[in-house]
Amino acid sequence: MDKMREIALKVLYDIDKNEAYSNIALDKMLKEARKNSGEMDSRDVGFISEIVYGTTSWRLTIDEIIKKYSNIKMKKISPWILNILRMSVYQILFLDKVPKSAAVNEGVALAKRYGHRASSSFVNAILRKIEKKDYEMLFEIKNDVERISKTTSMPVWIVERLLKQDNIEMVEQICQASNLKPKLYIRVNTLKTNRQLLMKELKEKGICAEKAELENFLLLEGVKNIEKLKEFQDGKFTIQDEMAGYISKFLNPQYDEKVLDACSSPGGKTTYMAELMKNQGEIRAWDLHEHRIKLVDRATQRLGIDIITTEVKDATIYEEMYNQYFDKVLLDVPCLGIGVLKRKPDIKWKRKEEDIEEITKVQQKILENCSNYLKSGGEMVYSTCSILKEENEEVIYKFIKDNPNFEIKEICNKKEEFIQNFVEKDKFIQVFQNEKTDGFFLCKMRKK
Repeated sequence: MDKMREIALKVLYDIDKNEAYSNIALDKMLKEARKNSGEMDSRDVGFISEIVYGTTSWRLTIDEIIKKYSNIKMKKISPWILNILRMSVYQILFLDKVPKSAAVNEGVALAKRYGHRASSSFVNAILRKIEKKDYEMLFEIKNDVERISKTTSMPVWIVERLLKQDNIEMVEQICQASNLKPKLYIRVNTLKTNRQLLMKELKEKGICAEKAELENFLLLEGVKNIEKLKEFQDGKFTIQDEMAGYISKFLNPQYDEKVLDACSSPGGKTTYMAELMKNQGEIRAWDLHEHRIKLVDRATQRLGIDIITTEVKDATIYEEMYNQYFDKVLLDVPCLGIGVLKRKPDIKWKRKEEDIEEITKVQQKILENCSNYLKSGGEMVYSTCSILKEENEEVIYKFIKDNPNFEIKEICNKKEEFIQNFVEKDKFIQVFQNEKTDGFFLCKMRKK
């Protein structure tokens, strides 16, 4: 029995049964495996990650195909056996380099260990029937919502919400992009090095590093265990998606300003603002939980930044001492995360339509409360990694209606493949996830 597939199975079980986050569950299991067996080959880690993220992302589609051949209802199948089926079907349908015989045989071997004799026969019978045409036939479904849902593994409620916002071609592109492998971007720490020097250092280690569209960002290929690189440990770069970096740049913080990041963890946007400010001025970084604030602290220490003060605070609760204290405010608020599904595919199965009402109330409270901390003439950016209007435009328009002392200087919706030429001006931006970047929403407001 293949140990790599067994590790992947344990992660999938943790995600499914205990509602663990995919990245946390995977990291935990890999650390445990290294502790028991020593350092793992990067190819093995890559294979485990491929199965975990791929199976999690394509779960709805895979379940539809399992139902086609199973004489047992999904709810009655043991969670261990169901996840063995899922990961095996994923390999058969989507991993061309894995022979079907290997996927079937290893799935049966796992079923013998994690089920019983009848379970292994059940798994064997289903897997031998699975063919790539089972997936291709889903494209023949006539109902648009059902077809998009089943061919892109997207919950029906999300497809329906997106269709209310955009045409069917755009919705299909968004849903298809949610299953793509995310690109690996890093942000150069200009306090310690520059883009050209870092590119040279990385290329000497056999890592392909290309200039990204955003200044001081690089697109990497051919790198494993990136956090073990000396350049990372020395604080020369941060792992950050290019679009996430643009949010900090969009706020345009200056070296002599006081800046608030009210929802700061894990610290990527906070530390980028400090770098843009040349480590001068003042940044207050808040988060609701102490363990998340520690992530920001670790990032600032590694990067050599000393203008960030972290505090455990609830951004929905008013603090008189900060009234009209800040020149700039960044509100990267909690959201449903529909724009980052290719990085966090388990979100699709954790989030429910009824969560929208609850999360938008939190977003509105944060926006209302933190607007009090902005000086007259100051600027505030509201952002989410979601693409639903209820979390974005509707929150902004309600706020502007209730707070006439705030204004949006210019409104601009961007639905191109990517924001070209990062123009420095006030605007309202919607970016949909695609093969290059994550999905985000940004809006800059000014206090009159």
